[in-house]
Amino acid sequence: MKLPIAALLAGTIAGCAIAAVQAASLSEEWPAYGHDYGDTRHSPLTQITPANVAGLKPAWTYHMRPSGEAAPAAGSRPRTGFSASEATPLVIGGVMYLSTPYGRVVALNAETGAEKWAYRVPNGDQPATRGVSWWPGGRGASPRIVFGTRQGLLIALDAATGMPAKGFGTGGVVNMKSPAVMQGFPNAFYGITAAPAIYKDLIITGSRTQEIPAKGASGQVRAFNVRTGAEVWHFNGVPQPGEKFHETWQGDSWVNRSGVNVWMGLTVDVQRGIAYLPFGAPTFDQYGGDRKGESLFSNSLVAVDANTGKYLWHFQAVHQDLWDYDLPLTTLLDVKKDGRTIPAVALMSKASTLFLFNRVTGEPIHPIREVPVPTDNDLIGQTPSPTQPMSVTPPLGRTSFTMSELANLNPQQKAGCEKIIKDMNIVDGKFFQPQRADSGVARFPGSWGGIDWSHASFDPGTGYYIVNSKDMASPQVMKREADGSYNLRDGYQWFWDSVTHMPCQIPPWGSLYAVNVSTGAIVWRVTVGVTEGQGLADIHTGRPMVGGPITTAGGLIFMGSTDDRRLRAFETKTGRQVWEYKLPASIYGTPLTYKGGSGKQYVAAVSTGGFWGDAASADDVTAFTLP
Repeated sequence: MKLPIAALLAGTIAGCAIAAVQAASLSEEWPAYGHDYGDTRHSPLTQITPANVAGLKPAWTYHMRPSGEAAPAAGSRPRTGFSASEATPLVIGGVMYLSTPYGRVVALNAETGAEKWAYRVPNGDQPATRGVSWWPGGRGASPRIVFGTRQGLLIALDAATGMPAKGFGTGGVVNMKSPAVMQGFPNAFYGITAAPAIYKDLIITGSRTQEIPAKGASGQVRAFNVRTGAEVWHFNGVPQPGEKFHETWQGDSWVNRSGVNVWMGLTVDVQRGIAYLPFGAPTFDQYGGDRKGESLFSNSLVAVDANTGKYLWHFQAVHQDLWDYDLPLTTLLDVKKDGRTIPAVALMSKASTLFLFNRVTGEPIHPIREVPVPTDNDLIGQTPSPTQPMSVTPPLGRTSFTMSELANLNPQQKAGCEKIIKDMNIVDGKFFQPQRADSGVARFPGSWGGIDWSHASFDPGTGYYIVNSKDMASPQVMKREADGSYNLRDGYQWFWDSVTHMPCQIPPWGSLYAVNVSTGAIVWRVTVGVTEGQGLADIHTGRPMVGGPITTAGGLIFMGSTDDRRLRAFETKTGRQVWEYKLPASIYGTPLTYKGGSGKQYVAAVSTGGFWGDAASADDVTAFTLP
């Protein structure tokens, strides 16, 4: 039977209205790691404002370590019995979904913290460090929670029960360590540390690979069918013979090369069907003598068709990376310029330079110029790139150091820093100064970058891009091995006194920035974090930080990130701090905010400690709300 046109239109309009209501409801919760797959980390909630945030109080606390489990999980710090987490939970339909560092994924009542179900990852494996993803289901399939593991498994669970999803892989599990990915190195490191992206019925995920040696598992990005677990497409970070840009790898430098992977997650323009893949450095990321030239797609943002993985465009943010300057940050946002609104993608490497592109065409929105950088180094066979790309926005944080900027805030810091300078023969550092074998370069940003998995948040009301950045050098010294390759002489090193945890340069050591994306100008910068127990109560030093900010339509920024155990709120327009709460341990993930079934707005965060020399000392998930 055929329906009248008016009836068909009415049905279509009603369906669209229902979809709009569902989308609005989801946006008031936290349905993806970055709130949405554009990773804006922005919530439309307005209940909590700069005027009332001072009344924010804890509503509930959930302890992630299973009751009665005295022994720490694999990879934790035995001296405390606690394990570190960098997770941001999800909230969908009043349920919070969380990956824990105790081998479990759990579902909680988002208003009470009561546990609804728990799933233990098999064989002592651990779920991805930073979170899980949600697929809404459809066509007879119920919603699923999807995540990767440190040992390279991809797992799908029924969102309602926590049971393995029927029809997905074998018992809800897909082993991602295929022969093609492992490249003849079956014991090479390969795992998942970030929440996958979900697009239609596809799970799109990168991976984490080894830092050294050069050869090992591939860093290709793959898409899997969310119903069956079957691979649908893959994209090689190191183009193979016959693929576009394969010729940018000189000689056989591409063969079995590891790295060039997307370890922090990726963004998706769901409306346009474009996925943005931020590839990191090749292994080994501190020496380039065996991979001269462009070596695409290392340190490049690559746009691909999300349905097929077909290449669309790319931009290389760092040429011949010698510093571990991966690309952990991409965000989809809108830029208003010359009377028009441009759909854009923001990109930052650990070098902390902000680039903005038309997300459809790849054209830069603000000018990008190639500037000369230092090339002097004493590593045999290495010829660093003579230039690096720079943007209209200045780098967010310190980029150089001279001995005249050495701090002397108390005797312990002075003695500790002088010892580092002597032991490593520390020399002044310039932006993009290559590593050396005869001395440690006080290079800013360090290998953990100015920004890292901290990410950022975009507030559409102000047009401000909110980014936190740390000022911490890593003066590695290189050594030559018997086979002619290079390695770190003493492993990763940091330019701070390890007793007081005070960096050796004058403060600030950590800052929060607001950038106007329409102009590229820095609107404000505030120092964030306090150094406790060192007689510096009157000095606002800031602290090195990881874990990022979120913004709300209520005009607030929420962020943990520092090792002083605080969750803080800032006014978005000015950067003025308006609230803080001291927790049992520091937050090294990113907070979230959501509306509960009662209509109340909550702010929640995972606090464990366990980074920057700060021992893991808690297992708390804490939710706050107004009385």
